[in-house]
Amino acid sequence: MTSFRAFLAVSAPPLSSLSTTASFPTRPNSLPQRRLCKVGVKCSYAGAGISDDSRSATIDVVADIKNERIVVLGGSGFVGSAICKAAVSKGIEVISLSRSGRPTYSGSWVDQVNWIPGDVFYANWDEVLVGATAVVSTLGGFGSEEQMKRINGEANVVAVNAAKDFGIPKFILISVHDYNLPSFLLSSGYFTGKRKAESEVLSKYPSSGVVLRPGFIYGKRRVDGFELPLDLVGEPLERILSAVENFTKPLSSLPASDLILAPPVSVDDVAYAVINAVRDDDCFGVFTIEQIKEAAAKVKV
Repeated sequence: MTSFRAFLAVSAPPLSSLSTTASFPTRPNSLPQRRLCKVGVKCSYAGAGISDDSRSATIDVVADIKNERIVVLGGSGFVGSAICKAAVSKGIEVISLSRSGRPTYSGSWVDQVNWIPGDVFYANWDEVLVGATAVVSTLGGFGSEEQMKRINGEANVVAVNAAKDFGIPKFILISVHDYNLPSFLLSSGYFTGKRKAESEVLSKYPSSGVVLRPGFIYGKRRVDGFELPLDLVGEPLERILSAVENFTKPLSSLPASDLILAPPVSVDDVAYAVINAVRDDDCFGVFTIEQIKEAAAKVKV
């Protein structure tokens, strides 16, 4: 006869006290939260005619299990919300930092995200980053040259340095494909900002930083309460371009050819590629459109 007894003890460090000003504190004690699981096992076997010895010794086994907790910058946006949703579906704890805070729409996964309203330039990093195992930035946008340099570049640089100083082990940046554009077009504030952010991620996180470079991202996008079904265009276009890829490859070296030939990427593929990067400690570097899809396939169900 076999008997088994187990008990579980869970401990987690308390939240740090909150600061009222933006800061990038060095936090050697802000390592990812871990659960300490202690299991007491007592086993005995008794054959026919032999009594069970209930006094047999108990073996204690202690396991150190890492909790995954990610911070999504811009988590209430189109790409950010898809990442939050995918993370929740995979049992990952999620904190979102965005100007708008909690989204207005509902969903079972929405209630499982900690929505923090705020601006990355003035963020209370003690509150946002405590216990995080990775930071994911979806920050970016269009506007004047200065605005694009600020939101695509400077905002991400601020976030990268805050995460690094806080001791966060991984940073994942959603960047953009360059579409084989000529250099004079890549000198715009949008692309220079993105590349500045990429450089910061790869220099501060040389063996754990991840840069995803998708092209056109499609899915159901919410704008001012309305849902734009970008998938109605993006999904069939992706299939067509994938089907003729072998025929169009010779054209890929032409300037700006990828404005037409680069296949769109599902927002879900971008989200799952992020989840793969969060979970895979050997995942780092720059990911192309095709590599994003391959990474997503590893965690899709």
